[in-house]
Amino acid sequence: MIRIAGVTIPENKRIEAALPYIYGIGQSLAVKILNEAKIDPNSRANKLTQEEIGRLRDIVEKKYRVEGDLKREIIMNIKRLKDISSYRGIRHMKGLPARGQRTKTNSRTRRGNQRKTVGSGRKAAEKK
Repeated sequence: MIRIAGVTIPENKRIEAALPYIYGIGQSLAVKILNEAKIDPNSRANKLTQEEIGRLRDIVEKKYRVEGDLKREIIMNIKRLKDISSYRGIRHMKGLPARGQRTKTNSRTRRGNQRKTVGSGRKAAEKK
């Protein structure tokens, strides 16, 4: 069981595909980290030696902002936008898209699934 930055890495996957389980590391950054640590990207995570795991852990935890630190930084950036009442901050406060997307139709994931469509206008009369 390999733990890097507080995340358990899946053992039976290639290490190139297992590193992106850490928040803040994607495919391209995983390849860069493996090249820097001189580890074959095709090797399985459970086949790594303790020395290789140590090199990976040092590189990830010392050079890159991942997991809790990265999440904290993102939250602080959004809080700053809200505090200065910028346009993007106001959009975050209202729970609307902040990057210029249209909201007349396509913002269901950001606003919640609010379907406020009106029916044909008449309800069927109840029978007695």
